[in-house]
Amino acid sequence: MPNSLRGLYAITAECADGNRLFAQIEAVLKGGCRIVQYRDKRSAMPERLARARALRRLTQHFNARLIINDDLALADLIDADGLHLGKDDGNLAAARAILGRHKIIGASCYADFPAAQNAQAAGADYVAFGAAYPSPTKPGAPLATVDLFLRAKNELTANNCAIGGITLENAPTLIGAGADLLAVITDLFSAADIVARAAAYQQLFEKAQP
Repeated sequence: MPNSLRGLYAITAECADGNRLFAQIEAVLKGGCRIVQYRDKRSAMPERLARARALRRLTQHFNARLIINDDLALADLIDADGLHLGKDDGNLAAARAILGRHKIIGASCYADFPAAQNAQAAGADYVAFGAAYPSPTKPGAPLATVDLFLRAKNELTANNCAIGGITLENAPTLIGAGADLLAVITDLFSAADIVARAAAYQQLFEKAQP
């Protein structure tokens, strides 16, 4: 299991303008973020491939990791650092067999602890619980309580990730409960200064170091 799965986990916002997308990701990387997920539910495959390759080069420049959301073929094609799978987005064990043991694989577990246990058994490096707070990205999603992160920290060997409605104000509670990663979209990319916002999230983790 990768030891560096800790800190801000930037997830790309849906963006029609590729240049804007790359500028946003460059900003979070300049702010110290070292793990990025490319999530794109709208673009056609040729556009996703071109963007993923550009993001791969950009993250490599900053010695950061690029995770592909829900697309095993794309992750394998561009030799991404890993893959994130939702509940109905493919077989985790099969993805592990294809990508190999050195790639990062994450799984969405919502507010379901047994699902996290199953994902870990199938080879997940991290499990994502959410929504941690009400989220504009996924309105109506069941909330993952703070107790869930505490339990994951005590009972799982996989890293755990919080997602959904996270802000600088509520982030310390999640980190204190044991969240290794904070997956953020809206609070990060809506900031007037994305570099500073990313740096502020990273500083929360640094302050929480034992």
